[in-house]
Amino acid sequence: MAQSNIITSSTVRRLLSYVRPYRIGFIAAALGMLGYALVDVYFISNLPDFIDKGINGKNTDYLRYAPIFVVVIFFMRGLCNFVASYCLNWVGTHIVQNMRQQLFEHFMRLPVSFHDQHSTGELISKVTYNTEQIKQTTSKALAVLVREGVFVSGLLVMMFYYSWQLSAIFLLIAPVIAVVVRFVSRRFRLLSRNIQTAMGDVTTSSEQMLNGHKVILSFGGQQIESQRFASINNLTRRQDVKMEATRAISVSTIQIIASFALAFVVYMASFPEMLNSLSAGVFTTIVGSMMMLLRPLKQLTTVNSEFQRGLSAAASVFEILDQSVEQDNGTTILERVTGDIRFERVNFSYPGHEKQVLFDISFSAPAGKTIALVGRSGSGKTTISSLLPRFYELTSGDIYIDEHNIRDCTLASLRQQLAVVSQHVTLFNDTIANNITYGCTAPVSNEQLLAVAEKAHVLEFAEQLKDGLQTVIGENGVSLSGGQRQRIAIARALFREAPILILDEATSALDTESERKIQAALNELLKGRTSIVIAHRLSTIENADSIIVMEQGRIVEQGNHTELLALDGAYAQLYKMQFGEQA
Repeated sequence: MAQSNIITSSTVRRLLSYVRPYRIGFIAAALGMLGYALVDVYFISNLPDFIDKGINGKNTDYLRYAPIFVVVIFFMRGLCNFVASYCLNWVGTHIVQNMRQQLFEHFMRLPVSFHDQHSTGELISKVTYNTEQIKQTTSKALAVLVREGVFVSGLLVMMFYYSWQLSAIFLLIAPVIAVVVRFVSRRFRLLSRNIQTAMGDVTTSSEQMLNGHKVILSFGGQQIESQRFASINNLTRRQDVKMEATRAISVSTIQIIASFALAFVVYMASFPEMLNSLSAGVFTTIVGSMMMLLRPLKQLTTVNSEFQRGLSAAASVFEILDQSVEQDNGTTILERVTGDIRFERVNFSYPGHEKQVLFDISFSAPAGKTIALVGRSGSGKTTISSLLPRFYELTSGDIYIDEHNIRDCTLASLRQQLAVVSQHVTLFNDTIANNITYGCTAPVSNEQLLAVAEKAHVLEFAEQLKDGLQTVIGENGVSLSGGQRQRIAIARALFREAPILILDEATSALDTESERKIQAALNELLKGRTSIVIAHRLSTIENADSIIVMEQGRIVEQGNHTELLALDGAYAQLYKMQFGEQA
């Protein structure tokens, strides 16, 4: 419990640090809330005089000014409410905007291993749902806490001023209410964390269904996905019901406790000596104030759930922001390298997994040469290509580019030397032109763009589209075929003009005709550049300078196409299998 309190207090302090840049707006909101509550208290404090002087005393002059007083009071009340609501919303939306931006940028700086271990839906939920809960805390919940808190305090001060004997009961019930609120707050925080996790699962399941829609339809998986989502959806509903039940029980409990205080006041007022010391106006005001206390007490208890939900959401966001970003301790800034690559006794295991993936990998790729990696699925080929740009850190061993250990190089300058074309093409919901020039900050001439698009055979299909290269292709190029998407990815690599190319099944999604065209373009591209080519189709890498055969994370054979066939080993077996399939 002590640990929970420490976490909560540190979360509150950290959340308040986001408020500091907007403290003027926050102070204006606080003054508005304070004014709103004090105007209400001032209005109620004038009721005894209104009843005793105006009604009982038949003072018509006093009553004549009462309507003006009411209009002025409610004008001030409305003005304070507007200032408080507007300024708090202004502060809250700025905080959420900054936090979302910070999360978004932090996600991009986190290592690939972090994204491997967390679902996309869970992380999206942090940016959308959790930050929205924080906004509720910094605007609605905070407004109610301050406004109603000041109102309750003002009413109690006024009641003690008029009759401390009748109001003393609150000294007894206040500790009981505090214990109830403390217990309920812990319960709210626990349920809030459960709800946030459940909402992450809802987002993940929805994203999975939308991304795999064609697969679901093809394999008749609608019922499976429906049942899976129903289970997650029901869990979210149950957590919401528990939250509402806790809120309702706490509200009812506190109002029952407050009713004892009201009953005590009525009981005390039945004594003759107490009746003689109170005027009708004072007694009516005290009893009315106690009745009015029930509403803010209910709101304070109800909004406590929103406040705790916001604190829980903030804690989950800060947990992400506290994750270590990708380590970039290198000091060597690579200019354009020649492309000489050397692996020395490289061993690797994926973070969080005990199983070793690569064992004692050593090979060289001289500048301008093409090295092909072949082998069965899961043999470690793609893992090798992921180590060059330092998406993962080596378990042991070293990788050198132009005799520079890649650990000593800055990540930005290292990755500037590489162009990657993966079998899993990622395109953005933008134009074909912007997808080809992605990452380029310098102005791009139309001639440059057309030249690259023509080499990659993108113009062939782009010219048939209404807007040509300015056609928006939808999320991940949904409106294009697999081959067309792959050609855009290859055009992106061509445009980068990096000295080192990594082609991971770059022609796997192409039909035979497209493959021939792309292969011709790639052959031109490979000249003068160091290339690491991963391929299942052995026909595409027969001309490679060196072919490395992988099995279960180890190099079992190495040589050119002719040499490996002569060995009649693993490569020859793979070649005969493919040749047999083609025959």
